[in-house]
Amino acid sequence: MSVAVDGANLATWPVSTARRGYRTPVGSFTPYSLQWMHYSRLYDDTPMPYSIFFRGGYAIHGTTELRNLGRPVSHGCVRLSPDNARTLFELVQSHGRQNTTIEIVR
Repeated sequence: MSVAVDGANLATWPVSTARRGYRTPVGSFTPYSLQWMHYSRLYDDTPMPYSIFFRGGYAIHGTTELRNLGRPVSHGCVRLSPDNARTLFELVQSHGRQNTTIEIVR
């Protein structure tokens, strides 16, 4: 994941996206909801800290499965380390959802 503010690169972090049989939506999105802690209703109340929802039930959020970052393992969400998820969450909060663009490419 590349994070930019006003066109300047701020950070690059490893993420995990959808594993075989699932998909991570591709396109340009504006976050519609920020939740400090969300629990997945679809997947056994799995904790999703620092969730930034961008399309339906898809979100960027923290994970405790740090060993899997950089590999396709999720059900479609974009997972990153909890520290990086918190940094991104706070960045989106400070700049505003309406001023944030999430671009997902293959």
